[in-house]
Amino acid sequence: MDHLLAILIAALAGLHVSTWGMYKDGPHEGFRWATYARSTLVAIAIGAAAYPFLGWDLSGDLGLRIVFFGLVYCLERGATEFWKYFVREEDQAKYFIPMQFGILGKPMKDAPRRIAIGVAVAAACAGVFFGLAALDARCDWPDWLVVLTVGSAFGWISAFGGAWKDAPIEGFETFKFFRSPGVAAAWATVVIQFTDSWPVIALAAEGFTVASIETYKKFGHPEKPPGKFAGKPIIAPEHFRFRRPFAHVFFAIWTCLLLHLVLVTFA
Repeated sequence: MDHLLAILIAALAGLHVSTWGMYKDGPHEGFRWATYARSTLVAIAIGAAAYPFLGWDLSGDLGLRIVFFGLVYCLERGATEFWKYFVREEDQAKYFIPMQFGILGKPMKDAPRRIAIGVAVAAACAGVFFGLAALDARCDWPDWLVVLTVGSAFGWISAFGGAWKDAPIEGFETFKFFRSPGVAAAWATVVIQFTDSWPVIALAAEGFTVASIETYKKFGHPEKPPGKFAGKPIIAPEHFRFRRPFAHVFFAIWTCLLLHLVLVTFA
């Protein structure tokens, strides 16, 4: 039962990602069901694979459901962005900001070298994960210190990665750089109420950080094009109408998540 519930939660996390992705990108590249389903399927696979290592009581613990959602969200984003940024071969001309790893804004065409760098980056992220696990076993820090350091860890990684990709094209933005670690620390104050595992706190907080920031960017300013498409033509104007019903799915998932948070708070 718990494993099936884990798959359901993972599917909702992936569907959440799929929906904001199509909402923002569709006008500039059209809509394809296969692309829309990608993050959902990746999240399901990650959730199904990760749950046996966790063995959480998801049927009885509402707090752990919230944490699992954020955890899968982060892992799906990491896996998908690794593939898109380091592995996928795609014409970058349609982008204002290249979506392929490069140096100073220029995509690296040497695929083996690019993938090798990607593997090194992934290994470094794994090193952070296991490093946090090792510190967790040896240190007894107060919650506020865990929130500020551990909780923001992957937010800092996201900030540096975003600056590497975006700053050569659109300039360095101080607020944007510090936003991810700040929001991650804020979410860590929530996640730490339900788990004391440092690696899980770091990953789940970053998952909710991505969900929150993308919600603000995509639905707070729906007519503003994503930075990667700034100045690029709209090739599918019909998508502005087509995407509207998907917003109901997106906010229904947020509502379910926030309802869990209310229930576990006042239980």
